[in-house]
Amino acid sequence: MGTIASTGSTIVRAKTGRFRRRLAMGVVGLVLLLVGGVVGVGVLLGGNDDDGGSEAVAIPEAELPELGDAVPVLASLSADAPAPDPAVLAGQLTPLLTAPGLGTGVSAQVVDVATGESLLDLDAADPATPASTAKLLTAAAALTTLDPAETFETTVVAGASPGEVVLVGGGDLTLSRTAPSQTYPGAPTVADLATQVTAALPAGTPVTRVVVDSSLFSGPLTASGWGAGDAPSSYAAPVTATAVDGARLSPGSLARSGQPGLDAGAALADALGAPDAAVVLGQAPAGAQTLATVSSAPVGRLVEQMLSQSDNMLAEALARHVALARDKEASFAGGAQATTEALSAAGIDVTGVSLADGSGLSRENRVPASVLTAVVTAAADGTLGSASALLSGLPVAGYDGTLFDRGDAETAPGTVRAKTGTLQGVHALAGTVVTLDGRLLAFAVVADGSQSEQAAEDALDDVAASLASCGCR
Repeated sequence: MGTIASTGSTIVRAKTGRFRRRLAMGVVGLVLLLVGGVVGVGVLLGGNDDDGGSEAVAIPEAELPELGDAVPVLASLSADAPAPDPAVLAGQLTPLLTAPGLGTGVSAQVVDVATGESLLDLDAADPATPASTAKLLTAAAALTTLDPAETFETTVVAGASPGEVVLVGGGDLTLSRTAPSQTYPGAPTVADLATQVTAALPAGTPVTRVVVDSSLFSGPLTASGWGAGDAPSSYAAPVTATAVDGARLSPGSLARSGQPGLDAGAALADALGAPDAAVVLGQAPAGAQTLATVSSAPVGRLVEQMLSQSDNMLAEALARHVALARDKEASFAGGAQATTEALSAAGIDVTGVSLADGSGLSRENRVPASVLTAVVTAAADGTLGSASALLSGLPVAGYDGTLFDRGDAETAPGTVRAKTGTLQGVHALAGTVVTLDGRLLAFAVVADGSQSEQAAEDALDDVAASLASCGCR
C-alpha cells in the first residue's frame, strides 16, 4: 500500500514499487490528454474544497530504471560449441564405467548429437536388459505412429436392458475418480461421464447394473517375464483397456489394483448415485446408444507423463495403441512387435532388440545401448520429427520425475535429462547431457549385473555428472 506523508500544507502520496510509479504516470498522461495539455494537473487531481478553495497535489516526476538487454532463460545451444575429443572423453569415463558399483556386464555409448559421431562405445551393440529405459522405445513408437495430439476416448453406452449401462474402455487408464486427477494432469473424470449419462437417460431411470467392456485389449493380463509379485504391486497391475487413476486402488495412492476394470465400473456406479448397482465384466450390445464420452490428454502429454514418472501402466497402454494403429493385436506381443516395426520404419536400426512388453518390466526384454542412444539422438536432432515429447518428458536430474533426488548438485540445472531403469540387478540411465562447452550429447549406460542399487545409481550419476562437466579437449 502507498503511504501518506504531510509536508507543510502539501500532501505527498508516496507510492512504492515500479508498477505504481508507472501507474501514476499513466494516470497523469491520460488526464493531460483529456484536458488538451492543461498544466494545472495539481488542481485537476486535487479537486475543489467545500469553501471553494483548491489544494495542489505534488506529483514527482517518475524515474524509470535502466533496463538491460533481455537474457533468455533457456538459451539455444551454440552451433559453434566444441565437440569433446573421443580419446579424452574415454579417458575420463572409463574409470567410472568400470566402477565396482556397476558390476559386470556394463555397456555404454556416448554420441555427439550434432554430428551423429560415436564418442565412446563400450559393448554398445550387445543386447542387454534395459529395465525402464525400454520406455524410450515405446515413446518413440507412439509419437511416430500416432498423432501426438490424438486422444483416447472412454464411453458409456446403453445396456441390453433398462437400468443397465456399459462402461467401454478405450485404453485410457488415466480416467480419474477425482476432479482434477491427483496423478495425471488433464485427465478426464468419472464425474463428467456420470453427468452426461444422467442427462442422457430418461428422467428418473435408476441405474441398477454397470457392465465394464475392456475388449479393446486382448491377450494375457500380465507379460512374460513379469514376476509373480509384479501385478498388482506399487508399480504395476493387470493390463486392461478400462481402469481409473492408472489402476490405483485409490486416487493418488501407490498401490495398484488386481481388478482395474471392476474398480472403474464401481467408480462409475458411485458417481451415478448407485453404489449398490451390480458391477460385472462383459461387452456392449452391438449398435448401443452412446450416453457419454470423455477424452484423455493428448498422446504427447501421456508420453511425457509416462517417461517422467516411469509409469508402467501408461507405457503398456501406449504400446497397445501403437499395435492397434499398425493393425496388430492389442496385447503384449502385439505391442512389442508394433513398437519394433515402428522404430524400424522411423529409421532406427533395431538389430538386437527383443521386446516382451512396453514398460521394460519384463526381464525378457533385450535392447542394446546403441539403440537407446539412436532413439534419443533421433529425437534430439529432429530425425523423428514429431518426437519432441520424448525429450520434454525426460526426468531432469536433481529437479523432477524419477531423477528429482539424483544427480550432482554442482551440475548446472537442466544439463542432465535422462530416463532411469531399475530392476533387481539391473540399473540403467539414458538421455541427453549438455557439456561444459555447450555441446549436446546423447548417452546410455546399462549395467545388468550390478548388485547394489545405491552403489549402481551413484555410479551412473557420476557418469552423467562427468559428461556434464566435461570439456574433454
